[in-house]
Formats: sequence, structure tokens, C-alpha cells
Amino acid sequence: MSTLLIKNARNIITMDAERRCHPGGSLFIEDQEIKAIGTNIPYEDADTVIDAAGKIVYPGLINTHHHLYQTFTRNIPWAQDCELFDWLLTLYEIWRHMRPEDVYLSAMVGLSELLKTGCTTASDHFYCFPDGVSGELIDEEIRAAGELGIRFYPTRGSMNLGRSQGGLPPDEVTQSAEVILKDTRRVIETYHDASKFAMVRIGVAPCSPFSVSEDLLRESARLARSYGVRMHTHLAETKDEEDFCLAKLGLRPLEYMEKTGWIGRDVWYAHGIHFSGDEIHRMGACGCGVAHCPSSNMKLSSGVFPVRSMLQAGVHVGLGVDGSASNDASNLLGEARQAYLLHKLTAGSAGPTAEESLWLGTVGSSRVLGWEDAIGSLEVGKAGDLFMIDSRRLEYAGALFNDTALPVVTGISQNVDMTVVGGRIVVKDGRLVNIEEERIAEAAGAAALRMVQAASRRTGVNYLRHRGRV
Repeated sequence: MSTLLIKNARNIITMDAERRCHPGGSLFIEDQEIKAIGTNIPYEDADTVIDAAGKIVYPGLINTHHHLYQTFTRNIPWAQDCELFDWLLTLYEIWRHMRPEDVYLSAMVGLSELLKTGCTTASDHFYCFPDGVSGELIDEEIRAAGELGIRFYPTRGSMNLGRSQGGLPPDEVTQSAEVILKDTRRVIETYHDASKFAMVRIGVAPCSPFSVSEDLLRESARLARSYGVRMHTHLAETKDEEDFCLAKLGLRPLEYMEKTGWIGRDVWYAHGIHFSGDEIHRMGACGCGVAHCPSSNMKLSSGVFPVRSMLQAGVHVGLGVDGSASNDASNLLGEARQAYLLHKLTAGSAGPTAEESLWLGTVGSSRVLGWEDAIGSLEVGKAGDLFMIDSRRLEYAGALFNDTALPVVTGISQNVDMTVVGGRIVVKDGRLVNIEEERIAEAAGAAALRMVQAASRRTGVNYLRHRGRV
């Protein structure tokens, strides 16, 4: 077993139930597990010893919703000023040109950015499987996560309701229900680890009410529960989605989920903006969770998530960056700050404090993923997942009055100094330990350009100019 000792920290922010902090504290990790934390712990030696003088230690952040494959369609001018449905229709034309290596490289980029900004556990929702391309694309993301050393929670997504059947996506990026369910079983049986300190867990994730059939929703729920894995989907993100559900299904989005078995403590939704008060209470009563994605919701003009109502009703709420193409970044620490500022704007003093916003990205997110026994806070018996920032940086001068709120209030302007996952250092001095960053960046840039150029040749659209402009 490997051991890690972090000693003499300026402060250790635990985010435990009592919100304890340990100024001048130390932390000892054996293998993946925290064995001791405090100011006078009975450990002086370890395989690796870090003198954390001047550093503040925080629990690793937890990302509850992402689309890593979208990393290659960030900052596309043609899609920059669209709302959700038009945005999707634009980018489907590029995503249909994905290859397995593109999925691997995009995951490397997105997960790397998450690690460099303090995220130690990332969920991903992969649902786009172009015709003629290997169906084992989620495997490429899992390979990337393993190389980087991040704790990973991919969800096997799906779309089977193409345009010819009244759905939104082109038929060329959908699969049959039979293919979807067969591969979902394969992914669960191959990769899912239910152990406390697992590095990979799998979820089941049909994409949305406007891209999957009712039968697939029902069968996916049955499959997930037969394996004891969690369930994830987009829901109540936009008014367009609500209108679609009412027109096509005669039900509001949550009513449709209730009809198809998609409610309960093993379910979490992405976005959850357009719920009524009664629906929020029903979600809280059944234990559902929601991934709050403030940057994406603002960029796509989707609306403002009712965070206080959700929390008061007992809904589990965590943070997600959403796809990089609707955020243009994979920075969960930045997302905590966005949540803090957005709700200050819309709710004033009723919005979450900076400390509550950090809680959403740690403890709150761990509850959304049903993993609060191992991650989300720094406590004896939990995983040694953490990040550190150096309080002696220029950008923190004059701000060192509340160490817990510091990274949210000040808005971190660069990468964290160190990220540790399961007691293993994966980011050191702001750089990834396990990969050559420049090599990945060069390969990823070339792959992204190839996809955009292929889409332009096929459609005749110049995606590198703004829509409706010369």
C-alpha cells in the first residue's frame, strides 16, 4: 500500500457535517483512504511527504454532468448564438464525423482541464454514436480517464428517436434499441465497480425526451435496476423541451419520467430548470437528484435553476459543467463561482453563499451520484481526493479572511497547484503528472479541425463564421 502525508497546511477545509477546518493541519492517506486528519496526527513518515506550508487543502470537486466528446466543438462561431434545439441541430452535423480516436482525445482534454481545476471525480453522459463508427466509443473515454488517474463515472447514453420518427437528432447519430441495450449491458459488465473506492462506475443514460422512445426509457430503467446502477437523463432544460413533451406526449417532462419509471433515489437529471413548485416537491419526496449547470444554462438562454427551492424540498443538487460546447470550458471551480454569482443576481441574499456553492460542488455532488460514503468531504474513512491552492499567490493578497470561500469569491485565475485522487498526485505545480500536455493539445487541435472541415464539406456551411453574418 502506498502512503501520502500532507503536513503543515495553512488550512484543511473538510466540508464535513460540522464544516470543520484544521489550520496548520496534516492529513495522512494510506492507499486510497484517509486514515488521519487534524493538527496532531500520529504519522510522521510516508512514501510521499508534502510540506503544504502556505497551501489550503480542499475536498476534490465532483462533476455530475458532462459531454466530453463536445470538447472538440468549443467556440464554433456558427453555433455561438443559438438556443438549445438550433444549437444541437448545428453541432450534430459535426459530431457525426467523430472517430474513436477523437473520443479518446476529447476526453483527455476535458478530463485534464477538470483535474487542473480541482475536480477529482467526473461523470460523463455519452450518447452520440455515428453510423459506421465503432459502437465501443465510451471505452475510449474510460481509457483516457485511466491514463489520467481521475475517478470516473461515465453513463452509457443513447438516442433511438431520429428525425424520421419525430425526434430531434438526425437518424445517422442514433442506434436501435436492441443495439443500445446490448451494449449497455456490455459496458456495465465490463467496467462497473460498486466498491467504495472504485475508479470507474457506470450509469444508464438515455439522452432526453425528444431523442429516445418511451419503450427505450422503460427498458433502460429495467436494465439499470437489474444491475443496481444509477440512471441519468436531461430533463426540463428548456421551454422548447416542455412544449415538445406536451405536443408529442401530452405530458409535462416530469410526468413523462413518472410514467416510464424514471424517478427515485437512483435517478438524477441534468439541468432541471422548468419544474413547477409541486414537481419540485415530488422530486424531493422521491429522492431524485439534479445536476445544476449554470454556465451552460446562461449561454444557451435556458433559464435559471431554482436552487433554493430544490434544496428546501430535499432534492439532491450538485454541480456540472455540461458539455464543453455549451460552456466552452471544463472548469468546475469556475462553475461554483458562476453558481454563486448567478443566484446573487437573481435571488439576492437568498442565493447560496460562497461556502454553499463550494458545498454544491463537493458534498452536494457526491449525494447526486450516490457516492457520499467515499467522496465529497475530507474525513477519516473517505477517499483521499483533494486539491490545494497556494494562498501566497498575488491574486489572493488582501483576500485571506475566509479560506473556505476564497476560491469561489475571488474567482481562481489559474490552475490549482496540486490535485490528488485516491492518495495519488495527478497534478503538481499546476501541470498534469501522467501525460505530456503539449502532445495531447496538438493532436486534439488537429482532430477538432478535421471534424469541422468534414462537416463543412458535407453541408456547405462555413462553421467558422457567425450565423447570418458576412
